[in-house]
Amino acid sequence: MAEKGPDDKQFSRRDFLKTTGVATGGIIGGSLLGGFVGFNMADSGSDTAQNDQGTGGDTAQQVQENPGRIFFHNDAEFETISQAMERIFPEDDMGPGAIALGAPYFLDMQLAGEYGNNTKEYMQGPFYEGEPTQGYQSRLKRADLFRLGIERLNTESNDQFDDDFSNLDGEDQDEILTRFQEGEADMGVPAATAKPEDFFGLLRSATIEGVYADPLYRGNRGMEGWKMKNFPGHQHQYIDRIDTGSFEEIDPQSLYGGNG
Repeated sequence: MAEKGPDDKQFSRRDFLKTTGVATGGIIGGSLLGGFVGFNMADSGSDTAQNDQGTGGDTAQQVQENPGRIFFHNDAEFETISQAMERIFPEDDMGPGAIALGAPYFLDMQLAGEYGNNTKEYMQGPFYEGEPTQGYQSRLKRADLFRLGIERLNTESNDQFDDDFSNLDGEDQDEILTRFQEGEADMGVPAATAKPEDFFGLLRSATIEGVYADPLYRGNRGMEGWKMKNFPGHQHQYIDRIDTGSFEEIDPQSLYGGNG
């Protein structure tokens, strides 16, 4: 088999994104975002985050890589979901993966807010098993569904490979995730309450959105997700560039004013 070149890798990454039903432009106002608009990032972590300005590059780098968790207080849970997200968007020669891009911290923030608590959705009974075309129909809040999904990831992993999900090698992790994607995993509850494919769908969407959302939401660390797609982010204007007659690569700009 011939070795794949850079163009083939680019097409493969774009093709993957098409299957998720998520485009970069739609993520900015997408299904997960909004619960923490205006959220004070300095208050979301430790005192270190609040006092970070002017404390030096090393401290700033540490805070960026570990901004503190809001929802996941259990290290094992966070490690499990982080490893699952990394398998969905792994590091390769195109660029960093979900963990390096901070996608798990993006999800942590969203589950602690309106998204995780289904604040803007009607969540009263009676409950019936929904049709696939109806989208998310679980009686569980998303935060509870993710906790259940993490528990079942480890249950499936121990049943199949006698170890927790985060301790498996990549191929075995992929096999477990595929069981969820195809609806073969056991969620331990009736289908009307939660389906494995629903959990996987939310996990995949959260991963992609965490990779490509504005860094304001704690994912897309260093805007590296945007840089892989040559996406300029939130530019204030293009009036000084539209008459140049040639393509320009523009350093991305985030909502809070930082650039790469």
